Amino acid sequence: MALDNKSDEVVGDLEQTCNILHIDMDAFFASVEVSTRPELVGQQVIVGHTGGRGVVLSATYQARARGVHSAMPMSRALRLAPNAVVIEPSMNKYAEVSRRVMDIFQQMTPLVQPLSIDEAFLDVSGAIKLIGSPLHIAREIRRLVWEQENITCSVGIAPSMFVAKLATNRAKPDGIYVITPDQVIEFLHALPITAMWGVGAKTAEQLGRLGLTTVADIANTPVSTLARVIGQAHAEHLSELAWGRDPRTVTPEHVERSVGAERTFDSDTDDLSELSTHLMSLSDTVARKLRSAELATRTVSIKVRFADFKTVTRSKTLTNPTDTAQEIFQVTQSLLDGMNLQRIRVRLLGVRAENLVPGLDVPAQLQFGARSSSWREAERVLDKVTAKFGKRMLRQARLISPETPETGDLPAEPDE
Repeated sequence: MALDNKSDEVVGDLEQTCNILHIDMDAFFASVEVSTRPELVGQQVIVGHTGGRGVVLSATYQARARGVHSAMPMSRALRLAPNAVVIEPSMNKYAEVSRRVMDIFQQMTPLVQPLSIDEAFLDVSGAIKLIGSPLHIAREIRRLVWEQENITCSVGIAPSMFVAKLATNRAKPDGIYVITPDQVIEFLHALPITAMWGVGAKTAEQLGRLGLTTVADIANTPVSTLARVIGQAHAEHLSELAWGRDPRTVTPEHVERSVGAERTFDSDTDDLSELSTHLMSLSDTVARKLRSAELATRTVSIKVRFADFKTVTRSKTLTNPTDTAQEIFQVTQSLLDGMNLQRIRVRLLGVRAENLVPGLDVPAQLQFGARSSSWREAERVLDKVTAKFGKRMLRQARLISPETPETGDLPAEPDE
């Protein structure tokens, strides 16, 4: 059943049975380019190299309507869409947007398995009590991706990874498609065998000789018969999938790629002093996370979302890695100063530590003039005090509320 993100319809017992989401960005490279060039909205846009044997990497749906598709030779694409705007790819730009999109997924659940730069599986079973049904989570993800990046994504929701990925194909572009357990068999059996994982052109040809053209044909053919053509292991695999049985689970990457914190303000602000104070608080949070994980950062970045929801990021790579709030704050403040935000209202501020390395071996003895070592040692003392007595007991003076300097609460913990 196809759903748009405004639907209020409840489909089956989603909370208990459909915990797997497959999310795929729509025409990702092309959409990223259009998001930064409003004059291209609604136009035929092709991303790819034009010289020699260049091929199409991505195309907007307006170009696809003319027959253009990924991996097509650029020369043929331009014959089909002679008025298309061709843009050379910017992989660094796409990778940065991908990282921010994956961060949105991580806000919903730690069980995120990226498949490529523009798609991932999510297991949201543990997020239902905190956030809402899988359908609600899918809507929230689509909303956040649109608000933050001005691009769209499609979501398939199903009981298994295999079926969720197939559901996404039905959701495209810019939609949600839900397949409940009682719909799985009917949905699968109507599909051609080429829709199945593990069925390429050669396997399809081999199965075609047996008169097998649909998933239903695979399901109703004895495994022994399939095995004579494609081998025992492959036959068993396809037979299981044809009946909707997929034992795989979402397996996230366990390598910590970055550590961050951000805060959305109750009201937009252009007060540079207030923004600076928030930067210090966010830097402190990020530094504590780094030290807790015994990590240090070589690259520090900030994220600024303005009142009109436009989002800008800036980053700086350090000469030496750090895990101190003071050094992270100094970098983020310089990045913020460089943006010249006079009289520009800000909605959200974020700090992120990237390019992580194992934690630093800190000298036990403080040395005059060794400012980074001194700050690190002081902040480690803070870590021990706050771990034992809580954050209110000892903190930087700048983060104490001026209204209640001795007993007031700390600012709220930044959003993750």
